[in-house]
Amino acid sequence: MNTASDRLLKNFRLRSTPTRQEILHLFLKRTYALSHGDIEKEINNDFDRVTVYRTLKTFLDKGLIHKVLDDEGSLKYALCNDACNTAGHHHDHVHFKCTACGQTSCLSVEIPAVKLPKGFRVNEQNLLIQGVCERCAK
Repeated sequence: MNTASDRLLKNFRLRSTPTRQEILHLFLKRTYALSHGDIEKEINNDFDRVTVYRTLKTFLDKGLIHKVLDDEGSLKYALCNDACNTAGHHHDHVHFKCTACGQTSCLSVEIPAVKLPKGFRVNEQNLLIQGVCERCAK
């Protein structure tokens, strides 16, 4: 079996396990960010909460997924682009949360440069825009 999830796991030097396969397949099927709870609702009940958490942490550490914060302060995850790896994530893009369907998506729009006061240093940046997504606007 040579599925997209198999190839991604191999590219990120991760062993293929049923949990990793199922969670990665879920990310590949969705165009929006998923919370831990979203993932638990959708995957096989054979995987406990800790196993799901560890899988997400491994994917995050390897650069396969990235964190997405929404307006409620809850943590969600989305697939990374090709620029991410174990050494670091490169996600200077805008996230969009639809006020109609509640889904948070990554947009191919760069976060504008922000000039910080002297002595301040950026470790991570997030920009969330809220409105109505293309699908809900129809």
